[in-house]
Amino acid sequence: MIEGSEKYLNRNGKRPKKNLVQKMVKGGAYLSSLRVIRKILSLIRLVIIGRILAPSDFGLMGIALLAMSAIETFSQTGYRDALIQKKENIDGYLNAAWTVLIIRGLFIFMITFIFAPYVSLFFHTPTVKPVLQVLGFVFFLRAFHNIGVVFFRKELEFNKVFIYRFLGITANFIVAVSTALILRNVWALVFGLLAENMVSLFVSYFIHPYRPRLSKDFKKVQELFGFGKWIFGSSILAFIGNHIDDIFVGRILSATALGFYQMAYRISNMLETEISNVISDVAFPAYAKIQTKQSKLKSAYFRIMKLTLAISLPITTGMVFLASEFTQIFLSQKWLSMVMPMQLLAFAGLVKTIVSTGSPLFKGSGYPNYDFYMQLIRGLVIIGAIYPLIVFMGIEGAAVAVILSISAMLIIWYPMSKKITKTSWKKYFDTFWPPFLGSFFMAGSIQLIKIYWEPMQESLTISIMTFFMIVLISIFVYLAALFLIQKKYPAYDVFGEAIFMFKSIRGKEK
Repeated sequence: MIEGSEKYLNRNGKRPKKNLVQKMVKGGAYLSSLRVIRKILSLIRLVIIGRILAPSDFGLMGIALLAMSAIETFSQTGYRDALIQKKENIDGYLNAAWTVLIIRGLFIFMITFIFAPYVSLFFHTPTVKPVLQVLGFVFFLRAFHNIGVVFFRKELEFNKVFIYRFLGITANFIVAVSTALILRNVWALVFGLLAENMVSLFVSYFIHPYRPRLSKDFKKVQELFGFGKWIFGSSILAFIGNHIDDIFVGRILSATALGFYQMAYRISNMLETEISNVISDVAFPAYAKIQTKQSKLKSAYFRIMKLTLAISLPITTGMVFLASEFTQIFLSQKWLSMVMPMQLLAFAGLVKTIVSTGSPLFKGSGYPNYDFYMQLIRGLVIIGAIYPLIVFMGIEGAAVAVILSISAMLIIWYPMSKKITKTSWKKYFDTFWPPFLGSFFMAGSIQLIKIYWEPMQESLTISIMTFFMIVLISIFVYLAALFLIQKKYPAYDVFGEAIFMFKSIRGKEK
């Protein structure tokens, strides 16, 4: 049996030849591919199931997942992030961490089952009780995942992460869609999630040779908690920031309103959220490795920032200006109530993507407390704004509260990232303005084309073709604008960065 990071990395007697940047870029490519595949499958699943199930079914699932997220968050340990951040050998910590994670998983499985009736009472939705009790089994499955897969993130071997997660994602898609066609209710979503976690559990032991054992060495756990406590605190505050809007919508309005709101959130933040997750997964371990090399840290951070903005801004622009057409064509008119919230949440997703570049920087540099403070201010703002805005504006008010709370995070993100990278405001400005200007021209092209397009007067096939034609033309306008900007201001070399990424992925960059 092979154990430990050193043996795992050197089982062939050789160390990888790729440098850190190559591994970081290649890892990002694997994760990005995974996220794209996941979102394509998720979008196809939403379109298929969205036409079969009612908004109230998505609301039921949303309430159940919300309760699960709350229970899981308030028992968060942060041990996996602590293992990744530690610079020394982590062999002696694995079994202790795995043991605590199992105890935690079994505990929250029982808590979920016991408190399911009270959750259904709180949301005035009795039908959510059995759904939540069955989904509690997910915690049982996750508790026994192989702790050895933490090495994939620690050593930036995201090709293994790709395989590990892809199989679970595929299982979710197949099971959810097939059972939706048969059952035509919320249980299709439940069985899809269970299938994903069962497959991931088995694959975690197949793909990594480490075999964890139960351990009584809780001194190691206490040491990990020194770092993990900030992750725990940030997780609680992130839950408040991410889900208090769902709680108020479901409690004050209805499960159907929650179904509209969560569908709007999923679609509007579909790509922005995945960009944020890729950044966090790849950048955090990379920053941890170069945390003492300030110039490399600064270079890596702004390279990521430049590419993040170049991708996120046109996505947000498309979401805002094509939200109504997308909803009518792909989900049908029964979902039109979510158009305005979807547009507002798309803007919130853009701001979230920007501030999310700070979280891996703070944790990787040894300042997880900065991420905690960022989440704290977000939580305080949304707690104060959410109730009155929902009462006066409905689900649109919830979206406005999200925008306000995420924007408040900029107060911490900017000065703290500036402090760590030791750079001036001009560096941020030079990184931001080109994609903003390109997105402005992109928005103009969309509006000009839409003047001559009446989608509801056309057949579904023609509408779909026209929709994708608009998307392609707007992307071309955006890229052309960036190209002209780069010609005028060569310092903004986003296409050069893209070429660098491509060469690094192929292993040709020295």
